[in-house]
Amino acid sequence: MRPSDLLLLDEPTNHLDLDACLWLENWLRRYEGTLLFISHDRDFMDRVATHLVHFDQRRLDLYTGNYSSFETQRSERIAQQQAGYERQQARIAEIQRFIDRFKAKATKARQAQSRVKALERMEKIAPAHVDSPFSFEFPVADKVSNPLMSIRNGSAGYGDAVVLEGINLSLLPGSRIGLLGPNGAGKSTLMDALRGQSTLLRGERTTGEHVAIGYFAQHQLESLDLDASPFLHLQRLAPKASEQSVRNFLGGFDFHGDEALSAIRSFSGGEKARVALAVIAWQKPNLLLLDEPTNHLDLEMRQALTMALQNFEGAIVVVSHDRHLLRNTVDDFWLVNEGRVTEYEGDLEDYERWLADRRKDETEAPRRESGGTQTTGDEALAADGGTGENAEDRKARKRAEAAIRQKLSPYRKQQGALENEMDRLQSTLVTLEQELSEPELYADQGKQKLKDLLGQQATAKSRLAEVEAEWLEISETVESLEAELTP
Repeated sequence: MRPSDLLLLDEPTNHLDLDACLWLENWLRRYEGTLLFISHDRDFMDRVATHLVHFDQRRLDLYTGNYSSFETQRSERIAQQQAGYERQQARIAEIQRFIDRFKAKATKARQAQSRVKALERMEKIAPAHVDSPFSFEFPVADKVSNPLMSIRNGSAGYGDAVVLEGINLSLLPGSRIGLLGPNGAGKSTLMDALRGQSTLLRGERTTGEHVAIGYFAQHQLESLDLDASPFLHLQRLAPKASEQSVRNFLGGFDFHGDEALSAIRSFSGGEKARVALAVIAWQKPNLLLLDEPTNHLDLEMRQALTMALQNFEGAIVVVSHDRHLLRNTVDDFWLVNEGRVTEYEGDLEDYERWLADRRKDETEAPRRESGGTQTTGDEALAADGGTGENAEDRKARKRAEAAIRQKLSPYRKQQGALENEMDRLQSTLVTLEQELSEPELYADQGKQKLKDLLGQQATAKSRLAEVEAEWLEISETVESLEAELTP
């Protein structure tokens, strides 16, 4: 964290929990130098990036804006590319028909030859390859129980050290739970307890007759047989399955041909993670326990996993710092904090604010007593848990902060809506600038279209200026209210 002019980060969020990701985002947004980073975390890119460089078919294409803006611009560019490709293919077919028809006739030989040369010179526009190499699902389990699992009066931890107590929960078919909580609060401990591991120290864990658990965590990759191929990993689970059915299944995880039969020892972390996910899906679980499943996965695979989880008919419990995956796959959150597991009523944005408030409380300095003497750190901890307040002061402060947050909420929503509109207008301007760079617009026949495009550009720029001014005004109000929350 020493001062620098240029910061290069390669997948900085891998292995970080959500709390650390949010902290890093805020730190990088304040960083005054130039930042160049690689990431597969969509939300992280949305909040940190102002430009995006896309590596595609040995080309580097620069886009202005964050990842969401890139997606919009990229889809528009692909649509234009595909339209150009289709027009070109029609023209090539037309030229080829002329060549085939007239190349044998002496009177037309010169014209046919000129068209052959034109065909050779014509720059080939590659078809737009937009399909992901990944397309898989978690097959429906043959049988299911209701409930799938329950824990009553449970305590979890390691040996004599209790991390969580008072655990009372049930998982029903269709439950979709995201686990939230600070690093070290016990999320992985709870996951192990759900699996029936030794971390469940006390309490009653009951499972349904037909429960089938699929478990994924980073250390699961270590249990893979490095000398076995993806094909062999699945075949061992179902020796009677046909070779073609196994190959077809692996194809959805982008293991084709010789790669499906190669030992995984030389595979990358992402490829091994795909093997582990394929093994889980092959076994038809009805309860998925996923502990940071997106580490090492690229954007295409993360999106495929998100879609597979959306269509999964069983129950899900997931720990992840990938907010896009959480936002699109879970319905409810459980908060693991201070030795307890409780239902969390808010969303990810509420959780982010909760974490920020928690950090403020932890860094708050001890306050002076009325007599004027300063308490020591140990005395403050003994008296009031380290916050420097008695119970009544703390309650009053929390009530005041809650009132400010309630007042903040509509402004933040308005701020977010304006940011989305600014992104949309900026994307529109980028598209218009691309269209205005076409040479044919400046010929006589393109005058009307040029006039229309310039009019659209002026309108978009004017509206963008209005929205930016409104955003600045709202942001000042938000900052003013947020300052009241700062101790």
